[in-house]
Amino acid sequence: MRQLLRLHPESRSSVAQHVEVVVTRPRPEGLVLSYKLSGRVDDVYLPAVRPTARGDELWQHTCFEAFVRASSGSEYYEFNFSPSTQWAVYRFTDYRNGMCVAAEVSTPPIDVRLDAQSFTLQAALALDHLSLPRESSWRLGLSAVIEETNGNKTYWALAHPPGKPDFHHKDAFAYELSPAVHP
Repeated sequence: MRQLLRLHPESRSSVAQHVEVVVTRPRPEGLVLSYKLSGRVDDVYLPAVRPTARGDELWQHTCFEAFVRASSGSEYYEFNFSPSTQWAVYRFTDYRNGMCVAAEVSTPPIDVRLDAQSFTLQAALALDHLSLPRESSWRLGLSAVIEETNGNKTYWALAHPPGKPDFHHKDAFAYELSPAVHP
């Protein structure tokens, strides 16, 4: 399902025209997220592609993100994907609390593509090792930080809570994912 991310009301971009995410679930324990940034991509800071590896503080530059939590409960995961193909996954016990590296999550396949007017990043997530209940619906927060070559950063999400950009806020988890059904 295609989801259009909205620019945060306090962000201004003359570079990115829009950011969208296509969400697919090819199997109950997997999720594929395809982020597409359209606009003047030559003016977007895109770090050079390197071998896929864990990284930290990826959100400091252009970064595509997904947050996953059960519809009830306070625990959630934050997935970060850099255009360099670096990635990170963190587990939180509550809103911005109890953060730790989610070592149980293995390296996701990440594919990036660049053309004259768009940049696409696709990441395949294995959800079977997340410590979230399988019998309930999950909520996703889909977001992106886009850094322009002049240093300006813009913040994109399915939904923005009032105030400054906050992808961790419960209101940002705006996409419902049905419970995993095994054949």
